[in-house]
Amino acid sequence: MRILFPPNPIKTPTLFNSLRLRFNSLRSQCANSMAVPPPKSAMASAVVDNEVGLARRFWIKFKRESIFAKYTPFTLCLAAGNLKIETFRDYIAQDVHFLKAFAHAYELAEDCADDDDAKPVISELRRAVLQELKMHDSFVKEWGLQGAKETPINSAAVKYTDFLLATASGKVEGVKGPGKLATPFERTKVAAYTLGAMTPCMRLYAFLGKEFKALLDPSKGSHPYLKWIDSYSSESFQASAVQIEELLDKLSVSLTGEELDIIENLYHQAMKLEIEFFSAQSLVQPTAVPLIREHNPEEDRLMIFSDFDLTCTVVDSSAILAEIAIVTAPKSDQHQPENHLARMSSADLRNTWGLLSRQYTEEYEQCIESIVPTEKAVFDYENLLKALEKLSDFERKANNRVTKSEVLKGLNLEDIKRAGERLILQDGCINFFQKIAKSENINANVHVLSYCWCGDLIRSAFSSGGLNELDVHANEFTFEESISTGDIVKKVESPIDKVKSFKDILKNCSNDRKNLTVYIGDSVGDLLCLLEADIGIVIGSSSSLRRVATQFGVSFVPLFPGLVKKQKECTDGRGISFGNLMFAAWGAVNRVWRVLRQQ
Repeated sequence: MRILFPPNPIKTPTLFNSLRLRFNSLRSQCANSMAVPPPKSAMASAVVDNEVGLARRFWIKFKRESIFAKYTPFTLCLAAGNLKIETFRDYIAQDVHFLKAFAHAYELAEDCADDDDAKPVISELRRAVLQELKMHDSFVKEWGLQGAKETPINSAAVKYTDFLLATASGKVEGVKGPGKLATPFERTKVAAYTLGAMTPCMRLYAFLGKEFKALLDPSKGSHPYLKWIDSYSSESFQASAVQIEELLDKLSVSLTGEELDIIENLYHQAMKLEIEFFSAQSLVQPTAVPLIREHNPEEDRLMIFSDFDLTCTVVDSSAILAEIAIVTAPKSDQHQPENHLARMSSADLRNTWGLLSRQYTEEYEQCIESIVPTEKAVFDYENLLKALEKLSDFERKANNRVTKSEVLKGLNLEDIKRAGERLILQDGCINFFQKIAKSENINANVHVLSYCWCGDLIRSAFSSGGLNELDVHANEFTFEESISTGDIVKKVESPIDKVKSFKDILKNCSNDRKNLTVYIGDSVGDLLCLLEADIGIVIGSSSSLRRVATQFGVSFVPLFPGLVKKQKECTDGRGISFGNLMFAAWGAVNRVWRVLRQQ
């Protein structure tokens, strides 16, 4: 149980308009306190700040795609330093082809630009690309990559260069070709479109260069691809990325909203094509990603376990159920039919929820204080288990108070289901589970383990996304003719119950396949399951989880650095073993999918 008491009531004509507005309010509050990524719609509204340049706004809006670039097998092996030289040779060949197209696109953009200040900047950026080509030539000489020149260009590189040169030639929907452009403004517009298709590549390489540079450990010897990393993390390349962004901002100032939308689409398309380019690099070596690279549906089974509240959702489900109860409760002066279950008035319900919420919050903090060792301990599972048994006792008592108070009495099952269908989930959550559940190439079982008082709410939330395949393990309301009695069938109330369900599910699996277990959670209640799984992945930024885990000797590994470290352990003839590894993917549902399976 985690009670999040809803804010003061608002007057709206219907229950679900009220709930929808309240969910948005709660989402905002939760996002501020939990540091979770806002949904796309929230991000879209957030980037209208005029103080932030156009290029920067696009980078923020499409940051998810840039994060994906780090988790391709190619980029991970490059960061780890054990990328096969043959693969790097092929990549250099593709990149040389791409850079030549990039230089030509700059040339076309310079011809189109009608700004005296813009032309020399574009010319300077073009010279930087030519310098980059010289660096690639040095790779060929230093590392004996002479065969790179004969390497055929792959379809992903061709797709990106064709797109880039078509854009630079004015072949954008609704735009005339440069030779037919009658005014300087029209020509400058094409230059802006061209830069819109080039900027994400520059920013992405600058981003990757800095990310890889931050992971270098001088004590472990020289990185074989240090020259590549130094080049893209260098001040000069970072400055070039800023330079093209500022130029894009400048050339876009006089454009209409429709024309800015075109640039945004070009930017996004270029970002996706760049990631396709990385994903298309052919590797013949063991890799840490995707986790199911060697998955054989005939022999292997992927077992995905996930918490629900604040792992999948933006708002805790207790707040949703509280809101349904309050909104549908009778007013204090309203007569209640004799054949209906007697209920508290909405005002009394709100006051009772407030008391329950405050009591829970205060006692939860006291319980955490009482179970956390004063000094950091060496990992001891038995002591951790004893501590979480105390937390489990607290959770059970809190749930007993809720049922005794009768605040959950009188909720209509259809109202609960409709609320579930409208429940705001973390950005990417539904897509994540859809890809797992619908994939024909993965033998996967998905189980949701939750403290939620009402499993019907969870099932409705997922069924609205076409996900009826997920097995939900949660508590359940009891109903009389579709009206809740206020009682709860208690199945999963505590960390102990969760880990028992986890183990029971695995015990009931057939022995004909090898299981790879992944648990995704966000709180102290998930800690035992995170430890039991082959791979535990933490979503969110729960301070109590980190505090309890750290004091009991449990460590979290940041997702990308952790995978790079595991990639370094991958050698020919030796697969990868994750063994009870706990990653911290703070607020990143989409990158979890990227780690599980590359497309």
